[in-house]
Amino acid sequence: QVQLVESGGGLVQAGGSLRLSCAASGLTFSLYSMGWFRQAPGKEREFVAAISWSHSDTYYADSVKDRFTISRDNAKTTVYLQMNSLEPEDTAVYSCAAKWGKIQTMSPEGFRYWGQGTQVTVSS
Repeated sequence: QVQLVESGGGLVQAGGSLRLSCAASGLTFSLYSMGWFRQAPGKEREFVAAISWSHSDTYYADSVKDRFTISRDNAKTTVYLQMNSLEPEDTAVYSCAAKWGKIQTMSPEGFRYWGQGTQVTVSS
């Protein structure tokens, strides 16, 4: 069965950095586009970043553009989210998600498989 396991979350001061990892198993990773989403308390889940199955395309929410970088290592079946210049508004549970083939929408409904999430807390 498909498993996505996130790691790397934690508590960091504003301006700091974290790198999230999402290890995938049970799927042909190289054929899946991958995304990161986040959900803060009392808010809906929102798109953060995505990377196509072919590595050629990356997508970012405006709120994280130029601060976050998504990447993937197909040999390790892992997708990463490097987060720099973190702000208190970035505090949320971050989840990775997988979608077979091309990315057609940044909506959570467009992704089939989900991890449990990892907490990121940014203190001011």
